[in-house]
Amino acid sequence: MSAGHDHSHAHGHHHHDHAPKIDHLNSAFIIGIILNSVFVVIEAIAGFITHSLSLLTDAGHNLSDVASLALALLAFKLTKVSANRTYTYGYKRSTIIVSFFNAIILFVAVGFIVYEAIVRFMNPETVSGGTMAWVAFIGIGINAFTAWLFVKDKDTDLNVKGAYLHMAVDAIVSFGVVVSGIIIYFTGLYWIDSVVSVIIGIVILRGTWSLLKDSLRLEMDGVPAEMDLSKIKAELMKCKGVVDVHHMHVWALSTTENALTAHLVVKPEAMTEFDNIKHDLRHRLQHLDINHSTFEPEFADEKCKQPECL
Repeated sequence: MSAGHDHSHAHGHHHHDHAPKIDHLNSAFIIGIILNSVFVVIEAIAGFITHSLSLLTDAGHNLSDVASLALALLAFKLTKVSANRTYTYGYKRSTIIVSFFNAIILFVAVGFIVYEAIVRFMNPETVSGGTMAWVAFIGIGINAFTAWLFVKDKDTDLNVKGAYLHMAVDAIVSFGVVVSGIIIYFTGLYWIDSVVSVIIGIVILRGTWSLLKDSLRLEMDGVPAEMDLSKIKAELMKCKGVVDVHHMHVWALSTTENALTAHLVVKPEAMTEFDNIKHDLRHRLQHLDINHSTFEPEFADEKCKQPECL
């Protein structure tokens, strides 16, 4: 029985470690949303006054950031809603859907930026470069600070990574706007604005592509990118009494939690030890970042009837 007790104890610890991260993230999202909302308003007003389209596109882009931060925060809250009869996993999957939408929002934003840039390249407008540079300069500070809020947890969750990417990209974007503002101020080359917008678009696309790919993979119940099936199987086989493992499925429940189901071929004499085997395996899987596992035992001398043995 002691094995079982140990395990639940370890499990308790495991969850306890995550608690501070959650509070920290929660406030990071909220601070990010407030700061960026205020900045969007300032930037939009400045864009209208100065006729600068790159300020306006940047404001639009920052607005899509506020939306994605709010979505990520919502998904984050939903993972904590307990399961019910209709949704037996709770609403964890919402985090995956949100990270997918996030990527789509970014793609749409880039489409607008490029379209506007081309239109304005054809007929450049007179832009007040000085004001443009100053406003964008504030943007660098706000975006860099928000990105910094997420830097610690960016590899724990796709949505946090998404938020971090958005913000880091935005800091670069604002920097580009500052530079183009300065150039315009001294040279009057108004078309620089358009070129900067297009470069911004390309930068965003590069980051978004991986976000789209990862979230789509989880959406389709694919094996999460950092998981290695053969390594997991080898780990399960290390357990005393387990002869073989097949029908192994590994998928993501949310952007932070993974699940596994597998058929275990067990030596007949080890069958009485199955509880201990289960505890041992759960423990091994937890170190591999799989927190939900279901095992089906089979005797070593019976053949598995089900097809597609992995």
